[in-house]
Amino acid sequence: MAGKLLQMSKLKQVLQLHVTGASNRSIASKVGLYKETVNKYIRQYKTLSIDLQELLQKDSPELEQIFSGGSPAYVDKRFADFSKRLPYLEKELARKHVTRLRLWEEYIDEYACGYGFTQFCFHLKQHTKAQNPSTVLVNNYVPAEKCYVDFAGDTLAYTDVDTGKTIRVQTFVGCLPYTDYAFAICVPSQKSEDFIYAMTQMFAFFGGVTPIVVPDNLKSAVIKSDRYEPQINRLMEHLGNHYGFVVLPTRPGKPKDKCLVENQVKLVYQRVYAPLRNRLFLSLEELNKAVIEQVQLHNRKRMQQRPYSREEHFISAEKEKLKPLPKSVFEVQYDTELTVSASCCVYLGRDKHYYSVPYQHIGQKVKVIYTRTLVKIYLKGERIATHPRMEGFGYSMLDEHTAPHSTDYNKRSVAYYMHKAGEKSTILEEFFRLMFASQNVPPEFFYNRCDGLLRLQRITPLREMEKACQIAMDHGQYSYKFVERVLRNLRAFTEDENVTQKNPKPDNRENIRGAVYYQ
Repeated sequence: MAGKLLQMSKLKQVLQLHVTGASNRSIASKVGLYKETVNKYIRQYKTLSIDLQELLQKDSPELEQIFSGGSPAYVDKRFADFSKRLPYLEKELARKHVTRLRLWEEYIDEYACGYGFTQFCFHLKQHTKAQNPSTVLVNNYVPAEKCYVDFAGDTLAYTDVDTGKTIRVQTFVGCLPYTDYAFAICVPSQKSEDFIYAMTQMFAFFGGVTPIVVPDNLKSAVIKSDRYEPQINRLMEHLGNHYGFVVLPTRPGKPKDKCLVENQVKLVYQRVYAPLRNRLFLSLEELNKAVIEQVQLHNRKRMQQRPYSREEHFISAEKEKLKPLPKSVFEVQYDTELTVSASCCVYLGRDKHYYSVPYQHIGQKVKVIYTRTLVKIYLKGERIATHPRMEGFGYSMLDEHTAPHSTDYNKRSVAYYMHKAGEKSTILEEFFRLMFASQNVPPEFFYNRCDGLLRLQRITPLREMEKACQIAMDHGQYSYKFVERVLRNLRAFTEDENVTQKNPKPDNRENIRGAVYYQ
């Protein structure tokens, strides 16, 4: 849709295809983008003085900041009006006897300065599905170009030695279509993490990477299937950016698109499942060791009507043409958008853990990218915080992220309060020492009391405060309320003395009868 920002993981795939010499039209077809969108980003890339590898190493928020530009794909005001009418136009076009010309005439009557008929039909066609006749594709495979992957429908199992239960596992199958070289491994489930792990093991088994990976429309690889523009799982895109391949899923409901891997699944049933059917395995590692042995036997078995095996064909015609494996190990990367809470933290629900950011960003939405070991937090393309990944309830707080008064609050301790008291008075310091030793309770019990006494010290003359503390220590009373009452009584006594000095009693009081009068 016009003006919608391209996912940065997909942009990386566009750039990788561009540097291999692919045309913009070919890139648009392979990645599932509009050609003008590809043209736009390729033009932007050519204006940059940044190496491709440096761009690929950048996280999505940083890349988005470089390429977003802030300009919508369509700046014509007519498109905004047309896009609002689109649901109505598609609905009306499906009705009998309604033509594009009739709809355009009604459109021009309401919006005189709108699109001409040709542009009207062009934009309408961009949002409608063309009904093309079905054809059978003949695949001419190129060495080391593609890799097909899928999960087998049937499962294998091992026995848990602790519980005695039978654990069913999924079998991942991959193959190189040119040589039909196969790979298989068992994983606990078809979840994204297990799927990604199986992919990394497959590339290690092949000893290289193909520039294109063709999965089925399983949820581990494709979030939303579509014949023309499937939505790829973000983890799968991150894996592709790390290994240097793009993901081109098969068309939904078209098993002929992946006939070779479907055939490999059938062969895995015959040459892996069948030989292992009577064996007992006590761990997933033991099961996978046996699976790999059977897969290697399958690859080394002489093919029918050919004088060589799959492994011989792979070594001689395809292995050297594979892209090299990356030097660094792939880490599964997730991203999400969170709001900074009043505690200057974001809450990562996956870990049930809080991670701090600078307090100036409270209330703002930030992007969080996290791997197995690291959590990185971005605001408007700039990294504002980095934390080691933690699991379980708790807080990862940095002192520089909290406001000054909060930092003081968090640093409270016996030593902190003794230091604060000693700065003002040795008597107050002695009072704090005796107070902390007066009861067999955790020191945190006295922290609020210390805050109150330090406040009294700030608003009370030093001599009065020291006298009140001394009286409290003489009586063994170490509470805030007792010291406050003593200070109040001292002030009252001082005020009475001042009044007496200002108004002394008269020595000659003739109006008073005295005791003699009453004898």
